[in-house]
Amino acid sequence: MYDYCVIGGGIIGVATARELLRRRPGASLLLLEKAGRLGMHQTGHNSGVIHSGIYYQPGSLKAELSRRGAELTKNFAAEHGIPFDVRGKLLVATDGVEHARMQALYERSRVNGLDVEVLDRAELRRREPAVTGTGALFVPTTGIVDYRRVTEVLADQIRSAGGEIRLDTAVTAIAESAARVVVSGPSGSWSARRLVVCAGLQADRMARMAQIRTDFQIVPFRGEYYELPAWRSELVHHLIYPIPDPELPFLGVHLSPTIEGRLTVGPNAVLGLAREGYRRFSFDRRDVWEYARFPGFYRVAHAHLRTGIGELRDSLFKSGYLARCRKYCPELTIDDLLPREAGIRAQAVLRDGTLVHDFLIERSPRSVHVLNAPSPAATSALPIAEAIAHRLLAEG
Repeated sequence: MYDYCVIGGGIIGVATARELLRRRPGASLLLLEKAGRLGMHQTGHNSGVIHSGIYYQPGSLKAELSRRGAELTKNFAAEHGIPFDVRGKLLVATDGVEHARMQALYERSRVNGLDVEVLDRAELRRREPAVTGTGALFVPTTGIVDYRRVTEVLADQIRSAGGEIRLDTAVTAIAESAARVVVSGPSGSWSARRLVVCAGLQADRMARMAQIRTDFQIVPFRGEYYELPAWRSELVHHLIYPIPDPELPFLGVHLSPTIEGRLTVGPNAVLGLAREGYRRFSFDRRDVWEYARFPGFYRVAHAHLRTGIGELRDSLFKSGYLARCRKYCPELTIDDLLPREAGIRAQAVLRDGTLVHDFLIERSPRSVHVLNAPSPAATSALPIAEAIAHRLLAEG
């Protein structure tokens, strides 16, 4: 019997396994991942941004953990020779409504203890000649990194500490008793004294499998990206973001340099028809059927119908997608948008139609389940791992 079993080989699962072994040297640990490599889903399909925590509700887990996570991520990358770059972020307002939201966001940033500078139109244009707007917030601590590479280094540390990682190993049953948790799948079964589940896009299914009482449904949202031609990679230096709608958990289509030296555009947020189908028009009957019969889906769809139609339209027609970018970067053209692999965000929706904005973690006597961990989960992975490990070890 293992001391610990972790399900899920994304950055949160791997970081948690590593943290447990750091705190309990010599413990036996097994990490199970159904894919053929680690970080295959949300970890490996994001913008690679080290977020500052500017957006999040003061006092929320996101606000607290992203701020600490940004510091820990940079320190970890520096210690292990992982390339990262702190370029700073500009959140650009392009009209009166966005300018008012920008001011409110600035006040929130002050409450969250962040170093943020307000720029007027002229200063924005001076710093980024290709960007236009009524003003901007400058967040100097925002950076970029390859989270899949971070995950690989964490995994190396797990193996060096004696932990075991099994890829291509799906889990189809979880049974918890007073003394242990038994995890089973086509490849076999394993027992552990404690279980951590970081299943991302499959979080609700794993929770139900473990008899965790849930009142939510994972709804997948495709985040479609483009990248600019190589000769356009120096168009902007900073990360360029729009001012987000505070009613939505999505940050809007942004221009983001990557650590590999490219410049990406995206993502949007289109209702997905498959949890793990990254190709355009991917469809999974089970995935759609599950959210289609969930009452909260219809409530959230009704509340955000206009937004959803706009997202779908701009997904189908590149000109609409381009128009979003041209609001703050008018010199972009349709030929600048080159295809890039999409990502899929696991968004928890409650039965009453509420979108879960914060991280959501539940537990049973012998297990911890990370149920909702969208952006900035990659940035926050190290402190999330600390919190989970502290909780498990405090209970023996």
